[in-house]
Amino acid sequence: MANEYRRGFVYVQNIFAGIIEETDEGYLFTYDEEYQSSEAAVAVSVTLPLEKKEYFSKTLFPFFDGLIPEGWLLKVVSRNWKVRQDDRFGLLLIACRDCIGDVSVRGEK
Repeated sequence: MANEYRRGFVYVQNIFAGIIEETDEGYLFTYDEEYQSSEAAVAVSVTLPLEKKEYFSKTLFPFFDGLIPEGWLLKVVSRNWKVRQDDRFGLLLIACRDCIGDVSVRGEK
């Protein structure tokens, strides 16, 4: 198994839905089993359907990358939290705790 570096806890409508992890090989996303068995469970995105499998990508999943601010707001986030703009996973963990929309990513469960 790949060595894990950092992980984020993914929430949909403030309900814990799964975990995204940074590894030596890329990124993993898995849904929480309890979340999947819930009647209220919905997929995080169309590209990450609600399935009992581990999703893998060599680059940050486009859906999660799309949650990261752009333009002037990216510069503000990068400067204020001292996270490099090319550290996409770090930006995801810092800037996407309280996103507009249903999905948020937090550093803690």
